[in-house]
Amino acid sequence: MEQEQFVDMLKAEGYAGPVSVTREPGGMLDSHVHPFEAKALILDGEIRIGTGNGARTYRRGEIFHLQANEAHTESYGPQGVRYLVGRRQ
Repeated sequence: MEQEQFVDMLKAEGYAGPVSVTREPGGMLDSHVHPFEAKALILDGEIRIGTGNGARTYRRGEIFHLQANEAHTESYGPQGVRYLVGRRQ
């Protein structure tokens, strides 16, 4: 998906305007939760998200979606990752 389409989709679904996030190459976050629902479009690099349903790697043009308070881990590829994320309460 392209960035403009993603931003339009977020607006239509009631998400707050997107925030750009950049994570360092090879980094990771242990299991944690967010008090908001998140939907993100990968712009560059890759991120691996692990949840109770397994793990998946997301790359440029792909979208990941996490429910509020959904426990997950994150790890970033060799080039790191840059993504746009919308948040919804």
